[in-house]
Amino acid sequence: MNFAEIIILNIIKVNIQQIKQRFGIIGNSHDLNRAIEISIQVAPTDLSVLVTGESGVGKEFFPQIIHNLSTRKHNTYIAVNCGAIPEGTIDSELFGHEKGAFTGATDHRKGYFEVADKGTIFLDEIGELPLSTQVRLLRVLETGEFIKVGSSKVIKTDVRVIAATNLNLSNAVRNNKFREDLWYRLNTVPIVVPSLRRRKEDIHLIFRKFALNFSEKYRMPPIKLTQDAIKILENYWWRGNVRQLKNITEQISIIEEERLINSEKISKYLPDDHKKQLPAIYKDSIGKEEFSSEREILYKILFDMRNEINELKSIVTSTNSQFGQAYEIKDRYANKKNIDDFNNEFINIKNPASDLVNIENERNINQKTKIEDTEEIIEESLSLKDKEIEYIKKALVKHKGKRKYAAEDLGISERTLYRKIKDYNLEN
Repeated sequence: MNFAEIIILNIIKVNIQQIKQRFGIIGNSHDLNRAIEISIQVAPTDLSVLVTGESGVGKEFFPQIIHNLSTRKHNTYIAVNCGAIPEGTIDSELFGHEKGAFTGATDHRKGYFEVADKGTIFLDEIGELPLSTQVRLLRVLETGEFIKVGSSKVIKTDVRVIAATNLNLSNAVRNNKFREDLWYRLNTVPIVVPSLRRRKEDIHLIFRKFALNFSEKYRMPPIKLTQDAIKILENYWWRGNVRQLKNITEQISIIEEERLINSEKISKYLPDDHKKQLPAIYKDSIGKEEFSSEREILYKILFDMRNEINELKSIVTSTNSQFGQAYEIKDRYANKKNIDDFNNEFINIKNPASDLVNIENERNINQKTKIEDTEEIIEESLSLKDKEIEYIKKALVKHKGKRKYAAEDLGISERTLYRKIKDYNLEN
C-alpha cells in the first residue's frame, strides 16, 4: 500500500466517524462501517440505492446520509412509508391527482414526486408497493416522467430515489409479488445494514448510550451492567435489533430501582428466558426451504446428523438383540440331534450370520442318514469364529480357491471374504 492509498483510507475513516457523530450512529463493526462507506461513495452520484436489512436495524439513517452528502442536500427530502399508505390512495400520494379524479378529490393535489423535484425521495418498505404502482414507479426511474391520477398530462421530475426493505425481494420476484425489472432498476447500488446479532461488539456500546439518554430524560442515574449481564445481551438473538434493545433499556431504566443490573435481573426483560432462539426452517409459497443465514444451514446439518446417529443406534441395538436370540437358540439345540427344529426356529431371525448357518444346515440335511441309538455323540466346538473359519476353508476347497465363487456360496461379499482370510491367516 502506497502513501496516497494510506491517506485516502485515513480520510475515509475520519469521514465515517464524522458521519456517526452527526447522525448518532453507534458502533465500530466492520459491516456497519462498510455500509456507511458505500453511502459516502455513492452520495455524489444520482444512482438509485436499495437499502436492505432486518426490521429495527436503522435503515432510515442511510438515505439521510446519502442526501446530506449529495449535491441535492439543499433541496427537498421526503421519506414515504409505502406500507402505511392504503393501496387505493398510494398512487395519489406519490403522483398526485386532479380534481374529480375519484370520490373525495375536491381539488387537485401534488404528489411526492412533484414536490421532491430536484431533491431526494426515500421509499421505505418498497416491497409493500402494489404491482400497478410499481409500473408507475419504474417509468419515473427510467424516464423521469409520470402522470397524475385522473390526468393525461405528462409531468417531468428530477428526483433521486432511495428505497429500503426488510423483505427478500428476490423471493418476491419469484413469487410474482415484485417486478423483476423494477428490482434491477432500484438495486443499482445495494447497501446491506447488518443485524444487531452480527454486531456483538457494538451491543454494550449502544446499551450505554441509550441508558445515558434515558437517565437524562427521566432525571435519574444511568443503569449499568455486570459482566454476566453483558454476556447475556451479546448472546441474545435480538429479533427486533436496535429498536428492541432501546425498548428494553428504557424498561429497565424506569422499573429497576437498583442501578447495577446483573444477569438475573436482565433476564426478566428478555423473551424466552434470554436464550438465543434457534433458527427456524420455513417454506415459501413455492415449497422451497429458505434459510436466513449460514448459521441456520449449519443447525439444519447438525439436526440431520443427530437423527442419523439415533437411527444408527437403533440398528445396532436391534442387531445385538438378534445375535442374542441366535446364541440362545444355538445353546438350546447344541446337544440335540433334531436339526430341523433348530433350522426352523433360527431361520426366522434376521441375522447377518444366518446365511452361513443356512449353508451348513443344507449340507447337513443332504448328508443326514439314519442315526443309530448307540451312535457316539462327539462334542463340537461352539465358537462362532471356529465355525466361520471351517466354512471359509470348505468353501475355498469346494471352489478350488476361487474366492469370488466361494464368497457367493457363503452369502457374503468378496471384499468381506478377503478381509476374513487375512484376519484368520488363511492365505495358504
